[in-house]
Amino acid sequence: MQKEPFSEWYNDVIERAGLSDKRYSIKGMNIWLPYGWKLMGNIDRVIRKEMFATDHEEVCFPTLIPEDHFKKESEHIKGFEGEVYWVTHGGKDLLERPMLLRPTSEAAMYPMFSIWVRSHADLPLKIFQIINMFRYETKQTRSFIRVRECHFFEAHTCHPNAEGAEAQIAQDIGIMKRVGEQLCLPYLLVKRPEWDKFPGAIYSISADTLTPSGRTLQIGTIHQYGENFARPYDITYEDLHGQHQYVHQTTYGMSERLLAAIVALHGDEKGLVLPPSIAPHQVVVIPIPYKGIDVTDECKEIQRILSPQYRVHLDSRDVRPGSKYYDWEIKGVPLRLEVGPRDVEKKEVTLVRRDTGEKRTVPRDRLSEAVGDCLRSIGEDMRKKALGRLETSIIPIDSMKAMEKGNGILKAGWCGNEACGLEIESTSGMQMLGTPLSDSDESCKCIVCGKPGKSAYVARTY
Repeated sequence: MQKEPFSEWYNDVIERAGLSDKRYSIKGMNIWLPYGWKLMGNIDRVIRKEMFATDHEEVCFPTLIPEDHFKKESEHIKGFEGEVYWVTHGGKDLLERPMLLRPTSEAAMYPMFSIWVRSHADLPLKIFQIINMFRYETKQTRSFIRVRECHFFEAHTCHPNAEGAEAQIAQDIGIMKRVGEQLCLPYLLVKRPEWDKFPGAIYSISADTLTPSGRTLQIGTIHQYGENFARPYDITYEDLHGQHQYVHQTTYGMSERLLAAIVALHGDEKGLVLPPSIAPHQVVVIPIPYKGIDVTDECKEIQRILSPQYRVHLDSRDVRPGSKYYDWEIKGVPLRLEVGPRDVEKKEVTLVRRDTGEKRTVPRDRLSEAVGDCLRSIGEDMRKKALGRLETSIIPIDSMKAMEKGNGILKAGWCGNEACGLEIESTSGMQMLGTPLSDSDESCKCIVCGKPGKSAYVARTY
């Protein structure tokens, strides 16, 4: 784990690993650097695979939204009006119809849904897009965690009834589980309190993970809209009896915060530690010449053998091997292969794991199999380690006084009343994450009023 304060370590490792550059002249709008963009692209591929496997179709909507479309759903406006970037001019001309850069896409998509959806045969409608969204964040910006231009995934669905929408939410929960496993990210799945749900939603479900700073980071959200957006945007269909009905809608969103969580949860004092599933290079091959003996040809052959199955990089730079080790440890490459004259002579290759530093030699003719086993083991061990840290950071409490227990996630009894929830937030200086879906039937007493309630998570958040 990181030895220096988390905030300093986090900013430093993002810079040294070449993920992004925050020196662009607009605060909170950072530049994706090549290595960071490859990493984010691999995360996007994991998401796309899940979307296509669950019959979602990919679209790409325009960035600009007309003001009149945005204002159709009043609760939605109240949630975002303070964060909107407005476009008021086209060239030198004042626009008669002001526009905004999308803070999210309901107001862009749903006028089109009212055109696309006509009958029950058009349902379910399941689309997604991976785009940039814009929000004027007034809090301190932080790379990948709180930015003003954010790389964003969003899925939007329409269903003929509430049952179909609830089935979609169950499917989204399954997708989140598989994405979390691929990225080695454990999280708590909670139902947000009423005062913290998505603007316009009936209810919101959030996936929150815990960073080494002791603060939680929201990495995914799922929202049940019911008919709340269908009515103002007039999204209806003709049912089997010829009657017009409003659709029921859901959304599911994730962002570059997934990358922030990967950096935070797995990194150490040397730099990044990347899950093999999304690492730009799963394997780096390092030639180690000795007394003028060149092993480059052998390394090229190893790269040729492994490349059909794995993402392999051969570091043939004219620098010392130690410098190469340092560079690739910063970038978090899961597996390093070291090849020297003695390895060539013995027909062996030395494997070094980034997560544990474990080093071993394997026969050259078993290399592909050994690399596969090692990468699988790295992914499994990273998941288990991160999950263990999350589970041990959950602190059960039974009184308001016990809220002084410090960093981590507090698990307290809550009656569900908003006044009690806000009292917990005010006293603790923390945020009510919500009630866990996994044990929502667990009964306990509210730590504020003493009435029967359910367990709820409380934590400091980003």
